[in-house]
Amino acid sequence: MMMQGSPEWLQARLGKVTASRLSDVTAKTKSGWGASRARYMGELIAETMTGVSATAFVNSAMQHGIDTEPQAAAAYSFYTDHELDEVGFVNHPKIKHAGCSPDRLIGKDGLVEFKCPQTHTHIDTLLGESVPKKYMEQMYWQMACTKRKWCDFVSFDPRMPPETQLSIQRIERDKERIKELEEMVVDFLAEMNEKIDRLTKLEKAA
Repeated sequence: MMMQGSPEWLQARLGKVTASRLSDVTAKTKSGWGASRARYMGELIAETMTGVSATAFVNSAMQHGIDTEPQAAAAYSFYTDHELDEVGFVNHPKIKHAGCSPDRLIGKDGLVEFKCPQTHTHIDTLLGESVPKKYMEQMYWQMACTKRKWCDFVSFDPRMPPETQLSIQRIERDKERIKELEEMVVDFLAEMNEKIDRLTKLEKAA
């Protein structure tokens, strides 16, 4: 199995729409598509044409999440008694150039998505704040790619007292929303490929 973050994993997801960036694909403003959609498309076009993975910026909060995820997984597994399976990159079963990298698989039907946020965000989650739209779309896309029925959204903060370190919300598969997301991804990729074709012709003409 390829490890997430390995050269093989980076190669497998090169130029592909991934779950963690679904919110960029769907980003909209009152006047049309959001700027992050164009930026993400540009990244994927460059990856496709050069074969070089875009360098991801990692700030201190993101690094905290990366460093704390194994602890979150251990706490979740202990609390739920679930056995967790690691996975590399999973391609979408029908849409080329799209896939996901779930945090863990659970049995035949489940997934888990770990977030290790800043403490104030974790507190909001504990007090009933709804799961942000971008994470909902991320989890729906993971379910679309893996054909799974549910995903547990886990917020974990080891800086809190033990009884408030872990929050778990189960998100069930939403067939209609997944269909909408798939249609948006297909349109996004069609636009991206059309631009790649035009750029390729410019290259050849130069």
